[in-house]
Amino acid sequence: MKTILKTFLLSIVFISFLFAGENFSEMSTQELIAIMGYVKAHEKGAFEKELNSRISSMSADEKDKYQKNLQKLK
Repeated sequence: MKTILKTFLLSIVFISFLFAGENFSEMSTQELIAIMGYVKAHEKGAFEKELNSRISSMSADEKDKYQKNLQKLK
């Protein structure tokens, strides 16, 4: 049940960011990792810049998820 709720909440956050004007600095690192591969082409530079600025402060779990989603950026 927790997984379903967590997935639902993450989906809502994800969808809201897809339709809103992006200000990536206001998003959490987990949110940035979740939307890797879904960022609009004209916002990709700002997204990658913000994500790269956070790599050094990522937890081990976040780095693992980042590495798994890295292929989506290409």
